[in-house]
Amino acid sequence: MSNPTIGFIGIGLMGAAMCNRLIDKGRSLVIVANRSRERVDALVGRGAHEVSTAREVAEASDIVMICIDTSASVEQRMQGGDGILAGLSNGKVVIDFGTSLPGSTRALGALVAEKGATYLDSPIGRTPSHALEGKLNLMCSGERSGFDKVLPVLEDVGENVFHLGALGTGHTIKLINNFYAQTVANAMAESFAIADKAGVDRQSLYDVMSARPLASGMMDFIKAYAIEGNPDNLAFSIKNARKDVGYYALMAEQLGVESLMATGAKQALGLSIASGRGEEFVPKQVDFFTELYGSTKAPG
Repeated sequence: MSNPTIGFIGIGLMGAAMCNRLIDKGRSLVIVANRSRERVDALVGRGAHEVSTAREVAEASDIVMICIDTSASVEQRMQGGDGILAGLSNGKVVIDFGTSLPGSTRALGALVAEKGATYLDSPIGRTPSHALEGKLNLMCSGERSGFDKVLPVLEDVGENVFHLGALGTGHTIKLINNFYAQTVANAMAESFAIADKAGVDRQSLYDVMSARPLASGMMDFIKAYAIEGNPDNLAFSIKNARKDVGYYALMAEQLGVESLMATGAKQALGLSIASGRGEEFVPKQVDFFTELYGSTKAPG
């Protein structure tokens, strides 16, 4: 694949950023609209070619990239007469950049292999702004020869590109990663709300907690909103966070165990969605907890 044509399905915030980066790197791009006409039109204006179905994307592309929200959505785009599988042929590669259930990923991989193509899972770490700069973390897994084939393209968007093993490993690690991230994020959001309730200055709390060993990037994302009023450093919706923690809990159940630690984050995110906050970014869980507890922000 010296100069592959890339098909992209899922022009959301992350997908659009990745597509713009690929165009910046001189890649040929085929896209299909999903919800956002504005992002699609902008990419077409930059030279992307738009088609009408996922099947046409696969037919026109050497590499098909998927960046959509749920396993059910991926399965829908893959299957059916207008799905990706219908347009695949020998030697093509399909990459799922979303956060999907590992069992679904492995099942789709078997169907892709029947077409003589390769399926890779490559969930993403970092944000759309990192995508524009080519600085994503990519947790890729699947057949090594397929990974090696597409590595130059992955390196266009990824600063740290990992090959982690057999198909589904990337999604397994991503779910563990996101479970941990959302547990920390919600614990930090609640910590600020309890500080308010106790009359403790948020900055003072952060100064102590960030002085090691608790310091983390996730802590800083929540602090950026709690203290500075900026929720955009973690541009990830509460709705998607709840989905990922739910997938993690389901994965644990399928492994024969029940996650104790996922319960709190899952409940907090679910209650927040029920209160109408689903589309807000995760740092605004601070507001959810302060309202839930009737906290008042301390002066300073």
